[in-house]
Amino acid sequence: MIEENKIKINFENKENKISKKLEVFYNPIMKFNRDCSIILLNSIVKKALIIGLPLSGSGIRGLRLLKELKKSKIKEIYFNDYKENFNNIIKQNIEINKIKINKEKIKVSNKDANIFILESKGFDYIDLDPFGTPNPFLDASVKRISREGILAITATDTSALAGTYPKATARKYFARPLRNYLMHETGLRILIRKIQLIGAQYDKALIPIFSYSKDHYYRIFFRNEKGKSKVDQILKQHKYFIYCPKCMNFFVDRFNQKECCNKRMEFVGPLWVGKLFDEKLTRKIKKSSYNNIIGIENKENIKFMDLLCKEALSNIDDVGFYEIPEIMKKYKINNCKKMDNTLNSLKKKKFKAVRTHFGKQGIKTNAKIEDVIKAMKN
Repeated sequence: MIEENKIKINFENKENKISKKLEVFYNPIMKFNRDCSIILLNSIVKKALIIGLPLSGSGIRGLRLLKELKKSKIKEIYFNDYKENFNNIIKQNIEINKIKINKEKIKVSNKDANIFILESKGFDYIDLDPFGTPNPFLDASVKRISREGILAITATDTSALAGTYPKATARKYFARPLRNYLMHETGLRILIRKIQLIGAQYDKALIPIFSYSKDHYYRIFFRNEKGKSKVDQILKQHKYFIYCPKCMNFFVDRFNQKECCNKRMEFVGPLWVGKLFDEKLTRKIKKSSYNNIIGIENKENIKFMDLLCKEALSNIDDVGFYEIPEIMKKYKINNCKKMDNTLNSLKKKKFKAVRTHFGKQGIKTNAKIEDVIKAMKN
């Protein structure tokens, strides 16, 4: 018996590894992913949501939504999975947790995910958490997400998005990746653009409202806004990211040759260069009691959420960041200030600067490399 935030499920893993071949799919590493869904949905204004879970697995996410969301949040929740014994599994887990089966509110189906989505009348919230790429489920999900609805996407094929397999990136995501310390930010932004292109076909502007990279996956929450003009604005923010491996400067779309050593440049993308977070929503998340949902004992995840909120509220929308150890290695700096002192030095020079979740010792700032080096030095 597995217990997560007071939800219990029957789970047997004979192979002792996470695999989509499991009779009941459950990934304990994704607890924060599920925490985030609850925190975000409790922070939005919208009530009486129709929720679709096309890839329910053990049902742990849906069961937690039923238990932990505010009472007025759920109008209907649909559990679906293609596993042969899914109906029995989910009903058993509902009974274990003493959740009353309201046929008007809780619906269970055993279909292919795309058929399940397309046969529906639409959802206010769709959560896609597949094993690998979300690509096979994007078109159907975009078609059935409602106006102002939220589409939550997880991708675990980070090796393709982060540049380990550039040919796979080109095939799956129509972009050129980057393989260095910036790879997880550029990978996340490549994924965002790909999903937005699917939305553009149906005049749906998919705007990222909370996005992050963690462990072995990328996670994005989109708000769907309808309209051709809004889609056109989205497409204007699909650009190339330009990185100079010689001096570590980077630019979006175009660069001034005087600002860089102008050696061989690396062109990455196209990718999304807009905001990764919605500021108003992030402020609500920050004020919420997310520590209770994440669990006081999960200190690392609480620190991670704190870091995400600080980064989101920094008003630094520039793509890219600087990793302190990389700069020290490149520029042969033997000693440098502590991270907080470096940040303060940049702020005194009227630059914006904040720690970023994309790197353990990463700084997001609107300063150039030479300004960061000056701030680092003792």
